[in-house]
Amino acid sequence: MTQLRPDAALRRDQILDAADAVFSERGITAPLDLVVTRAGVGRATLYRNFPDRAALVEALFERALDELEAGAAGQDLFALVEQVGLRIVATPAVADYWRALEPGDAGAKAARERLARLFRAPLAAALRRQACRADLRPADLVLVCGMLGAALRGATPAQRRLLVRRAIDLLQVGVAAGARPR
Repeated sequence: MTQLRPDAALRRDQILDAADAVFSERGITAPLDLVVTRAGVGRATLYRNFPDRAALVEALFERALDELEAGAAGQDLFALVEQVGLRIVATPAVADYWRALEPGDAGAKAARERLARLFRAPLAAALRRQACRADLRPADLVLVCGMLGAALRGATPAQRRLLVRRAIDLLQVGVAAGARPR
């Protein structure tokens, strides 16, 4: 992405923050006018930054991945899985949107690849320490993240966080060193 002027970057961030809040409260199909109102910008500003809902959701997902990548360096594999899980339940509408895309969708494929790259270094460190099963691959961890999306069934944010932590506890046994594939 090209470098934006500071004022344009601020408006873009305001739109993303507003979209994140509106979509979390009202779902991914919430009227974009609610995003415009919450962001305090005009419709033209929204559409100049994001030509459609898909572009807005993709930008939210990119921002979430940027934040995860910024904190991933040197992080323990299981701590990173938990961080991803908590991100999923913090932005349920965005997570549902990405889970609903067809597997062959170019954006979904790119997101899965980026998520797999995010796990490479922590996975390599866990493999060296023999802290996880030897056949574990980055693609497996992308699958695990998809499984954590089941935590979205919790009725409240607190319940969803508990479900993610419980799912991670259960999954950790399956990926632990010594676990055997069927």
